[in-house]
Amino acid sequence: MENQTVITEVILLGFSKDPKINIALFFLFLTIYLITITGNCLIICIILTNVRLHVPMYFFLCNLSFIDFCYSSTAVPRLLSDLLFSCRIISNVACGAQLYVILFMGGTECQLLVLMAYDRYIAICRPLHYPVQMRWSVCYRLTAFVWICSFMIYIFPSLLMPITLCNRNQINHFMCELLAVIKLSCGDIYLNELTIFSISFITLLIPLVLILLSYGFIISSILKIRSTGRSKAFSTCTSHLAVVALYFGTVMLMYFGPSSMYSTDQEKYSSIEKYSSIFYVIISPMLNPLIYSLNNREVKNTINKVLVKMYQ
Repeated sequence: MENQTVITEVILLGFSKDPKINIALFFLFLTIYLITITGNCLIICIILTNVRLHVPMYFFLCNLSFIDFCYSSTAVPRLLSDLLFSCRIISNVACGAQLYVILFMGGTECQLLVLMAYDRYIAICRPLHYPVQMRWSVCYRLTAFVWICSFMIYIFPSLLMPITLCNRNQINHFMCELLAVIKLSCGDIYLNELTIFSISFITLLIPLVLILLSYGFIISSILKIRSTGRSKAFSTCTSHLAVVALYFGTVMLMYFGPSSMYSTDQEKYSSIEKYSSIFYVIISPMLNPLIYSLNNREVKNTINKVLVKMYQ
């Protein structure tokens, strides 16, 4: 038997050891994080305080903003701290907590985007059925189902197959991402990797197909409408699809890429995984409030009213 030392701390290598590069990255990610936090908190407050926005679409947007707030806040503050200080050690408990929160929030967002696409499909393609099919009792149940289902799919299996870290304690990443942490496991991780790949295949590919189908029907219905607002509705749908493509594309690159099943080759692709994570952990939470909410006329009017009251 080979001697193995179980480690209690993990070192995150981050992006660079050059202080100048780290300072530049610090201000870049700090700016993105401030925009993310401000945008998502603003959306949540506006939706909760404006009675006119108490409709299913904004209820789902409120959930999305909460997810993006938690998603970004789990990884970015730690990243900002590591960029300023040379000590990049994180305990196993903190690393595990970060991993589970990111996994849970990311999985929930995938399912919630499907729910939001379905809501828009019913509203545009079947408007007469919308009050019945998207009544509040149904919305609450669907949202609860998304949260519970995400926990059972993403968190429960990982709790049944815990990973013991030993021998190495360095991760070529800026956060405790699942595929990066699993490289430090003591034993054979083939079953873990197979489980991750199988779950990712089901929970990423199926939601993406459902979203694309929903927006396909939506765009088809919009093109049949002869009105001045058709171009605006079409541009809104394309913006939503761009955000979905960015989020799902980078996540699928991570979990369906060549390194997702073969640990012996993962060092070669660790940089790709690290930089792909920037898009779905840092960039996407910033874009979601800008694309889904702040570009909406009703939300803009509410923000203007709030600003007018503040300066009066």
